[in-house]
Amino acid sequence: MEHLELFFKSIFIDNMVFATFLGMCSYLAVSKKVSTAVGLGAAVVFVLAVTVPVNWLLDQYILQPGALQWLGEEYADYDLSFLSFIMFIATIATMVQLVEIIVEKFAPALYNSLGIFLPLIAVNCAILGGSLFMQSREIQSIGLAFNYGISSGIGWFLAILAIAAIREKIRYSNVPAPLRGLGITFIITGLMAIGFMSFGGMLTGGDEEKKEEKTAKVEEEKASKEIADNTIKIVE
Repeated sequence: MEHLELFFKSIFIDNMVFATFLGMCSYLAVSKKVSTAVGLGAAVVFVLAVTVPVNWLLDQYILQPGALQWLGEEYADYDLSFLSFIMFIATIATMVQLVEIIVEKFAPALYNSLGIFLPLIAVNCAILGGSLFMQSREIQSIGLAFNYGISSGIGWFLAILAIAAIREKIRYSNVPAPLRGLGITFIITGLMAIGFMSFGGMLTGGDEEKKEEKTAKVEEEKASKEIADNTIKIVE
């Protein structure tokens, strides 16, 4: 259930493009054709699926305060969290180079159409954002980190695929001259973001139940503590 909740939440509720507006440069530049958008979207999904769990391992066993305890007690006080950005970007750059080599080898036409935006995935804020969100949300296991990487990548993929399909159709529409190009694209993106906001109520029921359960537990603990304190006073 936790995996399913994270999967749908990352795609629809916390969508990289429509909720946090990350990766907008490539989203706007490479969304003129559906075929190009599919290629870049697939590359983003692959990079996120690999880098988020790898960066989770780095965060858990190297970067967090006390994470180096597995090397020995003398390393327990080390805190390498200041290296998070460097380590995360190094991992992302390595994976992007691998993707670039594969695409150039097996799909040269797609490689040429993506142009400079394929190597620029290495500095795409959506890719780095995936690892930083994983770190800030304190995802508990590598399985959940892998799930989050794939689902957030799919969310970005759906966003660029949707805008590419709309932009292909809009070429044949009578758009006012001042809004042609990026103007109408920004407006459509804003409207799509408003539409995706409606998914925000999908999981609120479960969250409210969890909050109620936590509140009930806290009240129970307080009541039992008061009873224990009163019993001790009576005994004394």
